[in-house]
Amino acid sequence: MKTLNLRSLIGTALAAVAVASSGVASAQTSILNVSYDVARELYKDINPAFASSWQAKGNPPVTINQSHGGSSKQVGAVIAGLEADVVTMNQVPDIQQLVKAGLVNSDWQKRLPNDAAPYTTTTVFVVRKGNPKGIKDWPDLIKSGTQVIVPNPKVTGNGRYTYLAAWGFAIKNYKTEEKARDFVKALFANVPVLDGGGRGATTTFTQRNMGDVLVTFENEAILLDKEVGGDQFDIVYPSLSVDAPAPVTVVDKVVDKRGTRNVSTAYLEYLWTPEGQEIIAKHYLRPRNAAVMKKYAKTFPAVNTFSVEKLLGPWDKVMKEQFADGGIYDQIMVKR
Repeated sequence: MKTLNLRSLIGTALAAVAVASSGVASAQTSILNVSYDVARELYKDINPAFASSWQAKGNPPVTINQSHGGSSKQVGAVIAGLEADVVTMNQVPDIQQLVKAGLVNSDWQKRLPNDAAPYTTTTVFVVRKGNPKGIKDWPDLIKSGTQVIVPNPKVTGNGRYTYLAAWGFAIKNYKTEEKARDFVKALFANVPVLDGGGRGATTTFTQRNMGDVLVTFENEAILLDKEVGGDQFDIVYPSLSVDAPAPVTVVDKVVDKRGTRNVSTAYLEYLWTPEGQEIIAKHYLRPRNAAVMKKYAKTFPAVNTFSVEKLLGPWDKVMKEQFADGGIYDQIMVKR
């Protein structure tokens, strides 16, 4: 696996930083939210809403800066020295890497509700309008002549969830690991290019016009349908998909160094407020608040999902077996 040096990692992440507009002066307190690729629009709305709420309670103004990219790359940048006050990722293993690096306390999932995941999503298919290849479920993705667009599972949570959703489908339906391996191998044999992030995969599918199906998070699929145009794409829900909670945490070593623990904690807690949950739902992510979820029920059809941990085992085990160097994913890609 290619190793990037410290300067490269930090430079790449800093280049992705975008300052969220909150209508306040640049000299004020600021915090940095390092996040995954397709959460840009969500936090562009969360940030000014939180800043207003925070200041309305008598606190000094705050600016929230954003950095987005492939989730594992983002975590690598934080480990390399990018001073994130908070990380808002799409998979537990990414934050666990920060625990192992001594940046985040091991009790991080106990400090916020829902194991520190303010919302969840799932993996769906986006197809060309009219679904010319007749794609309805996972087995359609391994058919000869079908091109599948998915981000790289080695460096993105989006791609990793796609891989595990396919693996879980195969385990549930074909019962053995050997058959699951063959199924996922056949799927990735149909992947012409592996982008470094979920948004890159979307660009490949929509702007480069590659592929018959884009496999991505539900929120990205709905956003694509709404903003690019429902006359170009359809969304297909497979018979089984994966539950994909998005965990968040303060980066303890950074907030204690910078003196930003209180505002950083309040920023994450805001995600569970009715206002925060409303913004989350408006960005097509499945909120935890029951009343908000009910309000947006038409946006989120019932979907049959499985939990990675319940079906496949603890994340540490899954990461080691599937995605470590020389693991099953690497073996599949070498032999595909």
